[in-house]
Amino acid sequence: MKRKIIIGLMIFFLVFISSGFYIITNIEKVTSSLDGLILLHQVEIIRERLLVELKRTQLDLQLRNTQHARSGDTIVTHVKALSDLVNVCFECHHTAQVTARLDSLQTSIDAYKNALSRVFTMRANKQRLVSEQENAFEISSEIVAEVININDLTTKKLRSSTTAALDDTRNMKVFLYTILITAPVSALVLSLLFLRWFTRPVSVLVHAIRQLRSGDLSYRIDGLHDEYIEVADSFNTMAVSLKEHYDRMQWAEQVVILGELAGGLAHEIKNPLAGVKASMEILSTDPAVSEENKDVLTKAAEQVKRMEALIKSFMNFARPPAPQLADTNIHAVLESTLALAQRHPLFGKSRVGRITVVKNFDDQLPSILADPAQMQQVFLNLLLNAADEMPDGGTITITTQFESEMECLTIRIRDTGKGVDDGLREKIFQPFFTTKAKGTGLGLSISKRLVEQQGGGIRIENHNGNGVSFIIAFPLFTRTEVPVP
Repeated sequence: MKRKIIIGLMIFFLVFISSGFYIITNIEKVTSSLDGLILLHQVEIIRERLLVELKRTQLDLQLRNTQHARSGDTIVTHVKALSDLVNVCFECHHTAQVTARLDSLQTSIDAYKNALSRVFTMRANKQRLVSEQENAFEISSEIVAEVININDLTTKKLRSSTTAALDDTRNMKVFLYTILITAPVSALVLSLLFLRWFTRPVSVLVHAIRQLRSGDLSYRIDGLHDEYIEVADSFNTMAVSLKEHYDRMQWAEQVVILGELAGGLAHEIKNPLAGVKASMEILSTDPAVSEENKDVLTKAAEQVKRMEALIKSFMNFARPPAPQLADTNIHAVLESTLALAQRHPLFGKSRVGRITVVKNFDDQLPSILADPAQMQQVFLNLLLNAADEMPDGGTITITTQFESEMECLTIRIRDTGKGVDDGLREKIFQPFFTTKAKGTGLGLSISKRLVEQQGGGIRIENHNGNGVSFIIAFPLFTRTEVPVP
């Protein structure tokens, strides 16, 4: 976010500096053009004055020996003014061609001044005086023609420069008006873009919070960057935690309801079932009962025993016994459970494929406070389930590990069966949920409850059609830290 703010400020700064630099450059250009235009007008004025002074001296020459003749001082003043104006022309910077023409003009004016001097000072030779007067007039006429020619050229250049200066001024005005119109609009657009840039992550977070508040605990935030990604990760972690707590609350509520139902049902069925079983056993010993009927009674008694086992599972689920916590060596419990499981028909030689058990035990595994009998029940249930999932044989891998950083130990029991569909993985620990034709759906539910009441946790991990793993984790509680069931 800091980087975005810096980038935004830099963009505004660059736009402002670029616009300011362009405006200043154009103002300097227009000002320079206007300065040049003013200078050209000043030159034009000087040359017009030069033309006026030339014509004035011509008039002085023409009025000589008339009643309107001017005094000598006046004529000298006019000639001096003419000479000063020529000198002023040389003070400007000109090209070599213009300087050459000015030099020629200066030579002609000097010759004109000398001719005027001879005209106004000569007295005796009248014929020569007339000749000098004609010469002076011709020189002045040539100078006037030259000045007029120079003025015509200057006027054309002045007109061209004036047009260019006016065009520059007009373009500058258009640019300034454009800036005045587009600058607020551009600033508004950029502000809206930056505002959307900055507020979009906040909008995403607000939307996520609303989704969470509406009950969609599976909603997750993605696509955020910079500092907001930490907020998104925290939100997602919180959502996962809420989902887990919500599922646990649902699980606890289901357990309570089903426990009460199972307990009441088992209590109501247990006593009548015991009477039925006793009656069948008595009838099966009666000599008057035929062998065929005895076989029927025996099969009925077996079904009653099966029902008693189911009722016992109900009772264990509804009112599991309190754990008898003691220092427990998990490896010893696993070894005894394996010895017991391998006597079961699922591990027997009569099955089609052989079950191989691989043990990866951590030598540094510490003992924990647990109920060995309940843990044996959990391990036995998981081992039998694993063997049942591999009718053609396979491998069961038991791995124990001590995680010192998290201060917990884990027991992983993995099979090489078909695995569990992802859609069923969330339901695998629910009471009465089973994928077996003759299953009760209580084995994993009871195992989960026994593990959790000892402070541990159990979860399932799928291996994409190559079996599943059940992972049991126990924190290293001290004796005073063991949760009370």
